[in-house]
This record gives sequence, structure tokens and C-alpha cells, in this order.
Amino acid sequence: MINMETGMLARSLAGHDRGKLYIIIRVEAEYVWVADGRCHTTANPKKKNKKHIQAIRRIPEPVKEALVSGEPLTDGYIIAGIESES
Repeated sequence: MINMETGMLARSLAGHDRGKLYIIIRVEAEYVWVADGRCHTTANPKKKNKKHIQAIRRIPEPVKEALVSGEPLTDGYIIAGIESES
């Protein structure tokens, strides 16, 4: 299993949102919190079981720039990151 980290892209494998791209914003033991910047914002992220998502090993440029500069990860960065990968 891939080591999941903040900022990575993730695709939902199960649930009504199957196939949807998200950005991982928090990682815990069994769960990750993901956001897409629209339905699931950074203020209201979606909790997903790690088994139900496929982590994609890259961090989109807009998200990487925010993380490197120390800025908070906002919905704008998340939307830009997902759109850059679509």
C-alpha cells in the first residue's frame, strides 16, 4: 500500500463518489480526510477509509507550491490542483 501524505491526489474506489478525484488533507491510522474544494471543502472534508481510496503518487503543482511556502491549503489550491490533473 502507498504511504499516503497530505497534498496527494486520491481517487475514490467505493461509495456514491466512486471515480472522483480528491486531495488528501489529513491522514490518520485507518482514515484520510479528503477535499475537492467544492462539495467537500477544507472546512468540511470527507472522511474515507484508506481501503476505499487509491492514492496517486503525485502532488499537483498548485498544492505543492502552497505546502512548500507554508501557506494553508485553501479550496482554491485544491480546485486548481484537481483541474490541473483532469
